[in-house]
Amino acid sequence: MSELHPDLARILVPEETIQAHVKVLAHQISLDYADKGPVYLVGVLRGAFIFLADLARCLTIPHVVDFMSVSSYGKSTESGVVRIVLDLREPIDNQHVIIVEDIVDSGKTLSYLYTMLKSRNPTSLRTCALVQKPKEKQLDVPVDYLGFKIPDVWVVGYGLDYADKHRTLPYIAELKPSVYEK
Repeated sequence: MSELHPDLARILVPEETIQAHVKVLAHQISLDYADKGPVYLVGVLRGAFIFLADLARCLTIPHVVDFMSVSSYGKSTESGVVRIVLDLREPIDNQHVIIVEDIVDSGKTLSYLYTMLKSRNPTSLRTCALVQKPKEKQLDVPVDYLGFKIPDVWVVGYGLDYADKHRTLPYIAELKPSVYEK
């Protein structure tokens, strides 16, 4: 393996582990939605795009992929007000919907999306997150399908970023605090 970028402290979840678990999640979703018609996957941009692409390719059930763009961070480390930047292209009433999110940290973004999309009358609404930080610091929001529980550190890679950097790393790594505490 090549040397870690100087911004990174350590690899938390290696590429092979991510790929294996994405297949497990896709298998479980495929079982849960077998014979229910297409599933409407809502990827939360930009962080979930890599995870959603890999997950969708592993599904064995009919599905539709759409995206929402939500902003809650900007270039700081403090989660702020959630705002919709890009909404869905189609109505989701009478659809089986799964929100696909990169990270559940405070839970603000997922809670906001869950409540908003629930009001649009889907047949069912579930959530799938790549990573989740410790629950004690989160709003009460359901995570139906979860990739990995991680420690309360800033992570990058596999879609996750810091100020639009390190998003396309094939693994999930801890960012050194000195990078974001400037």
